[in-house]
Amino acid sequence: MQNTLLIEIGVEELPALPLLKELKHIKPKWKELLEKYHLQSEFEFFYTPRRLVLFHENFKEKQEDSMVEHIGAPKEIAFKDGKLSPAAKSFLQKAGITENELQFKEIKGKEVLYHQSKIQGLKSSEVLPKMIEEWLQSLNFGKTMRWGNGEFEFIRAIRSIVCILGEDLVEFSAYGVKSAKKTFVHRSVSYEALEFKIASEYFELLEKNFVILDPQKRRAKILDDFKQLCSKNSLIIGDDEELLDEVVAITEYPNALLGSFEKEFLEIPSEVIITSMRENQRYFAVFNEQKLSNHFVVVSNAICKDNTQIIAGNERVLRARLSDAMFFYQNDLKEKLNPSKISKMQYLDGLGTMRDKVDREKQIATLLCKIYQINCIDDILTALEYAKADLCTQMVYEFTNLQGIMGAYYAKAEGFKDEICLAIKEQYLPNSDKSALPSSQFSSIVALATKLDTLLGLFSIGKIPSGTKDPYALRRAANGVIKIILNLGIHFDLKALLDESSKLYKKFDTQILLDFILERLYPLYEVNASFVKSALFSKNYDLIFLDDSIKALIKLSKKADFMQDFATFKRLANIASITHDKVDEKLFVQDEEKALFKAFMQCDLNAKAFDLLQGLFALKPQIDSFFDKVMINDKDEKLKKNRQALIFQIYQAFLKVADIKELSL
Repeated sequence: MQNTLLIEIGVEELPALPLLKELKHIKPKWKELLEKYHLQSEFEFFYTPRRLVLFHENFKEKQEDSMVEHIGAPKEIAFKDGKLSPAAKSFLQKAGITENELQFKEIKGKEVLYHQSKIQGLKSSEVLPKMIEEWLQSLNFGKTMRWGNGEFEFIRAIRSIVCILGEDLVEFSAYGVKSAKKTFVHRSVSYEALEFKIASEYFELLEKNFVILDPQKRRAKILDDFKQLCSKNSLIIGDDEELLDEVVAITEYPNALLGSFEKEFLEIPSEVIITSMRENQRYFAVFNEQKLSNHFVVVSNAICKDNTQIIAGNERVLRARLSDAMFFYQNDLKEKLNPSKISKMQYLDGLGTMRDKVDREKQIATLLCKIYQINCIDDILTALEYAKADLCTQMVYEFTNLQGIMGAYYAKAEGFKDEICLAIKEQYLPNSDKSALPSSQFSSIVALATKLDTLLGLFSIGKIPSGTKDPYALRRAANGVIKIILNLGIHFDLKALLDESSKLYKKFDTQILLDFILERLYPLYEVNASFVKSALFSKNYDLIFLDDSIKALIKLSKKADFMQDFATFKRLANIASITHDKVDEKLFVQDEEKALFKAFMQCDLNAKAFDLLQGLFALKPQIDSFFDKVMINDKDEKLKKNRQALIFQIYQAFLKVADIKELSL
């Protein structure tokens, strides 16, 4: 028999960010429990700031019956002198059977003790309490709180539990709360829990009392409110998906409202205003065409006919924030950027001060300028000299995520060249997977120097990421190095650069850092990992060359005849043995080896990756004929070594691009 199942865990207000971080795991964890307890069925998950809800349209009344196998000791061990051994007695106890019920079954060629029993499925109402507790205990929101006498622990205190199967309440207690047919509606309506009888009444009760249970419907309402505000006021609300997710998570009945602030505050850099509104108040920035407007949007969770006081209160709070920001900004402009102050700022134990970091960055930048043949080295060194100076400003102290951005504003106010200001602003790019790259070669060198020093420095003092832990965001820095170098498109040996730069640090194995950086190549290509792995086996540490090689392999793999070519050259790679012998054309006896050598000599071994591979794959007919007609391991040692040398030489040509042995399709 099928019934609806409604589970609601009522809690005090959930913090948005921990909830959103765990959100993608919540449904899978319940699904795992459904499988574990043999109660698989489709379900929906909803949440608001004060509830986590699971709803099954059709839920089984009882578990499916299951079969359990018990396998014991081999027959010769089960009996000793015609009597049951201790191992056999233990098996009887474990299986819950008598000696008369003993059976044997042949498994992997041996007769062993065996028993299969049927386990009757329990009623769902008997199992659900345990499942719900397991589910709640499995959720990982980071920090938790304790309540009661300290015996209960969850992200926030649990205040109500609903578990209704069909029309019946599944009665149980957990976290100091008894299950009941009650739920809390919007606080603007009632602070008391309201009663209902069945699941359909639950959904109606919430809807009637201003709780939009489905987060997607809350999102749709917010976006519809935005659309109406924009149309009515001829404004544009800035896109901010992360903030939108957060606002959806903290509201039960969202209502978007338009507020404003004094135009004089627009003298502050727009990034400061947007950051202050977003980080402190969860306001959305508003634009008038391309310029920041003196308006903002707040998403209220209150239910009232007149929103005037809500808007006025939020305007008052923002005015105070922006007044502080204006004060910081004006003070910083008076003080000016002062790089000497960073000498007193500790960077990391073992790596000195921030001044020491900047000095190392300048030396790395000098090496990069030689590689990229850049003449404006003095301006790049100036950009690096002032790049970290804004860390000592009041504005960056208040808004740490504006470092670099504020430095660019202050540098511009002091009359620095545009490219220097831009490089200061872009020094931390890319700072996420979807982030833009530095917009010029000049800015790229500054950003590269910054990231390379961070990587070299941290690796030199043993701060190497392990597992999922990466407190210094070194994986992000390595990703940035790869993306910038690929974007610049200049060939050079990354290993040589790391080896030369490592002289500025405590001695360490730079190969470990090189491997760490190269590992970041794998996610950049939508192809199985063996394509990247095979290219890395070329031992070529030029990122541009590696990128060309991987793309060449991918392009060739899409050709209709690639699998046949691949099979031939995989065979060639597998039988190629390392040899230092040179190929002697005079030792060729058979036409097939002569034809293969001649065709191979016509290949342009200095061609680009794709052309080289295409030229080598064109050797397939000659290689197939060679394998069919020529005995490589000839009795004549000279002929044998010469043929081995020919095979190895062709394999070596492949190794310039990739190791075909590492490619798996």
